[in-house]
Amino acid sequence: MGRATERRRTLRIRDGAVSTRADTLVAEEPLEIRLNGRPLAITMRTPGDDFALAAGFLVSEGVIAEGDEVQSIVYCAGATAEGGNSYNVVDVKLAPGVRVPDITLERNVYTTSSCGLCGKASLDAVRTTTRHPVADAPPVRIPPELLSALPDRLRAAQRVFDRTGGLHAAALFSEEGELLDVREDVGRHNAVDKLVGRALNDHRLPLSRAVLLVSGRASFELAQKAVMAGIPVLAAVSAPSSLAVDLAAEAGLTLVGFLRGPSMNVYAGEHRIALEPEPEPEPGRV
Repeated sequence: MGRATERRRTLRIRDGAVSTRADTLVAEEPLEIRLNGRPLAITMRTPGDDFALAAGFLVSEGVIAEGDEVQSIVYCAGATAEGGNSYNVVDVKLAPGVRVPDITLERNVYTTSSCGLCGKASLDAVRTTTRHPVADAPPVRIPPELLSALPDRLRAAQRVFDRTGGLHAAALFSEEGELLDVREDVGRHNAVDKLVGRALNDHRLPLSRAVLLVSGRASFELAQKAVMAGIPVLAAVSAPSSLAVDLAAEAGLTLVGFLRGPSMNVYAGEHRIALEPEPEPEPGRV
């Protein structure tokens, strides 16, 4: 557990000079998520925060929305070649009375580290109804200057990225710009699930006054995860997809892309961006 990095021998060529050395790489291993003992999904992830990852995944799928809907999360006996526990299989047991979805109809999932939606029966099946509508969230107003400062704060908190250069990151900030939590993973969707799962386990859902910042692009799946967790603002340092913009507009999510220094594009939910009012024209001037 906690094996986020591994060392590998590397041949290095720098300006014609050749040498060998050990390089630190981000670890990637499969995690099988079971629900009440039945296989639900397999995701390629960076080991660590596996229970939070499983819980956040179930929030994104609309299976759970509150911390008390989970009775337990445990590692199962996924054996290694040496006969030990691989810590690559977790089982989430729902609390009594929580409905278990018919997973045989909707999903037969292999989730890669770049796509959290592979295996969905249809696009309509992805548009799960959230129990934390962001359109009903308390009013949040974020100045552009505050948003501009967040990527540097996220980058400063990426400890494993500093060692490997190969991880995505996601962070939760308060509306005042305070860093609340940050997670890293080889899959950007896993990093968000780890954030949401930790919030669920701490009984902090919905995250109705938080800003979610992701280190890459804003895909449909990340917009979906924000909506399911009740997060009103999603910001990304890169581009959003057209479907992410459509979902944000439909759900009332504020979606910001290309957040780089003082520049950004607001694609939906601009009512949460606290812009300076335009100055009144001087008397006698148009």
